[in-house]
Amino acid sequence: MSSIEKMELVNIVGLLKYLDDTLIQCIRSGVFHIEQSSQIAEESGAAGFVNLHEQNPYKDLLKQIISIDLDGYKLHEADTAPAAGMTDQEMKDYIADMHMRCSAFSTQIAQYTDYIAERTQALKQLEHLQGMNVDLQKLFQCSHIAIRFGKLPSDSYLKLSYYQEKTFLFLPYDDDGEYRWGFYFAPKDSITETDEIMRSLFFERIWMPDFVTGTPEQATNDLKADLESAQTELYEAHKAQQELLARESEKINAVFCKVKFLYEKFKLRSFASVYRDKFYLVGFIPAKEKDRFKKLFADIPDVSIICKPPETASHIETPVKLKNNFFTRPFSMFVEMYGLPKYNGFNPTGLVAITYTILFGIMFGDLGHGLVVSLFGFLFYKKTKNQLGAILARIGLSSAFFGLIFGSVFGFEHALDPLYHAIGLAHKPIEVMENINLILFGAIGIGVVLILISIVINTILNLKKKDYTEALFGNNGLFGLIFFGAILFMLVGTMFLKINLVKPWYILLFLVLPIVIMFFREPLGCLMEHKKYHVESVGDFIASNFFEVFEFLLSYATNTLSFVRIGGFVFSHAGMMSVVMMLSKTASAGASPIIIVLGNLFVIGMEGVLAAIQVLRLEFYEIFSRFYTESDGKAFTPVSISYDPVVE
Repeated sequence: MSSIEKMELVNIVGLLKYLDDTLIQCIRSGVFHIEQSSQIAEESGAAGFVNLHEQNPYKDLLKQIISIDLDGYKLHEADTAPAAGMTDQEMKDYIADMHMRCSAFSTQIAQYTDYIAERTQALKQLEHLQGMNVDLQKLFQCSHIAIRFGKLPSDSYLKLSYYQEKTFLFLPYDDDGEYRWGFYFAPKDSITETDEIMRSLFFERIWMPDFVTGTPEQATNDLKADLESAQTELYEAHKAQQELLARESEKINAVFCKVKFLYEKFKLRSFASVYRDKFYLVGFIPAKEKDRFKKLFADIPDVSIICKPPETASHIETPVKLKNNFFTRPFSMFVEMYGLPKYNGFNPTGLVAITYTILFGIMFGDLGHGLVVSLFGFLFYKKTKNQLGAILARIGLSSAFFGLIFGSVFGFEHALDPLYHAIGLAHKPIEVMENINLILFGAIGIGVVLILISIVINTILNLKKKDYTEALFGNNGLFGLIFFGAILFMLVGTMFLKINLVKPWYILLFLVLPIVIMFFREPLGCLMEHKKYHVESVGDFIASNFFEVFEFLLSYATNTLSFVRIGGFVFSHAGMMSVVMMLSKTASAGASPIIIVLGNLFVIGMEGVLAAIQVLRLEFYEIFSRFYTESDGKAFTPVSISYDPVVE
C-alpha cells in the first residue's frame, strides 16, 4: 500500500560550543529535515533567541580549491583520510601552494601553446612566400610605401587591369588555382583608397607577425627551429604537471571533501537560534527513526532531544515523504512531477502504479516488445539507478501480458497459436482488427471505471476534511457520482440490456435533481457547515453557476471520450506492425529480416514513447484533476552534503 510517512517534530537544545558536533550528527543521520528554528522559538514564546548570522570561514578556501587547474581531474566525493590530520591553517597553506604551482604550470603551458600556434600559423603563411628573395623586415620598414600581403581570387586578379591608372601594384608569387598569393604596395598617402579597392576584389589580407625576419626561406627555417624547441618545452611542462597531479590529486581531492563538508555544515548554523550560551535547532524526522536518531547524540554532553507530534508546530508545514512498496515506489516520480500531497493528504502513487501499468500494457500490447522494454528498463535501472528504468521494467511486463492476449510477438500475429491450441483455445483471445467495437467500448469502459474511482476518492477525502461543498454537492462529489452513474446506467441499459430508463421519474430523480443540487452547491455546503452564505448579486450567482454546471456536464463527456485513445493506440500498434510485415514480404530474402528488425526497433521507440506520454496525460488530466487538488506539499529533504564542486 502507498501512504505518507509519519513524521516527528524534533527540538534540539544544547550548549553553543557543541552546535557543530550536533550538526555533524544531524547530517550523518540522513533523516533530519532542518527548519528555521526562530519560527518555533517565537511561537513557543521563548524570548531572546536570535538567528546566527556568520561569515562562512571556509568559503574562500573552497573557491580556491575549485579554481585549481587539475588538467581534467574531477573533484568528487572520496575518503578524507589523506587530509584527516590537517588543521585549517595547514589546509590553507597546502592549497595556496598547490594553487600557485598548478597556476604556474598552466600559465607556462598556455604560453607555449600560444607561441606554437602563432608560429605554426606564420609557417602556413610563409609557404606562399617562398618565391620571394627579399628581406621581409626591410619591406615593412619602407618610409613612403605601404605593403599588404594576402591572397586574391583568381577571377578578381583578371579585373586588376581596370585599375591600371591607380597608384598601386599587385605582385603574385604563388598560384594554387583558386587564389593568387602575393602582395600589393602603394604610396602611404593613397593606401586607404587602395585598401578599399582590394577589399572590393575580395582580397584577404595576411598579417605577418613581427617575429618573422629575413627572407621567407630564412624565416621558415628559423620558425621550424623555434617550433621544435617550443614543443620540447611544452612536453616537459606537461610532463611535470602530470607528475605533480599524480602525486597530489588524491590529497587535493581529500582536502576538497573535508572543506566542502565543513563549508556545508557551517551553512546549517544559520538555521539555529541562540540565546547566550545555548542553541536551539528544530526539524522533522520519520517517526520510525526516532530511537535511532536519539542514540546518535548520546555522546554529546548537555544536548537534549525532544520529539513531538508535527501538529504542535502550526506555523511550519510538515514535510512529506511518500511511503510506497516495492512495486509502486518508482511511480512516485510521476507524483512528484505533478506535485506532492499535503502531510495529511492522500498518496496517489498506488493508484498511479496500477492504472499506468495496465493502461500502458493495453496500448503497447506485444509479447516481444514488452519483454524488450522490460529488459531495457531493468538494465538501465541497474546502470543508472534512474527510477524511469524501474518503471519501464514493470510496464514492459504488462505489455508482454497483454501481448499474450492480443497474440502478437514482434508483429507476428500467429506465432502464439500453438500455445493457445495447447491450452484448449481455438485461436487467440482477442483479434485486434476483428474486434474494433469491443476494444473501443472496452477503452471507454476503463475510462468510466477510473472516473468513478476518482470521484469516490474525492468524496471520501473531502468528507475527512469536512468540506461538504466538494464532498457532497460538487461535480466530483456524491451527487456528481449519482448523476454520472445514472447517465451511464441509462446508456448501458438502453444499448445493451434492452432496459428503457428514459422515464420522467428516472430523469427527474437521478439527472435533474443532481444538476440542481450542483447548481446550489455553495449555499448547500454553507448550510451543512452551519455558515451563513451571502450573495453579492443574484444575477452573477445564476450566470456563474450556470456556466460552471455546464462545464461540469461537458467535462463528464470529454473526460470519458478521452479514454478512446487507449483503443486508438491498440489499433495504431497493430497497424504499424502490419505495415512492417507487409514491407518485409515485398523485400528480398536478404533484406526481409533487416526490415523486420529495424521496423520493430522503430515501433518500440516511437510507439513506446507516445504511449507512455499519453498514459501520463490520462493520469494527470483525467484522473488527478478529479481528486488530487492539494498537490503543493513540501518535500522531505534531509540535510546532506553535496560534493559537487560548486560554491553557493
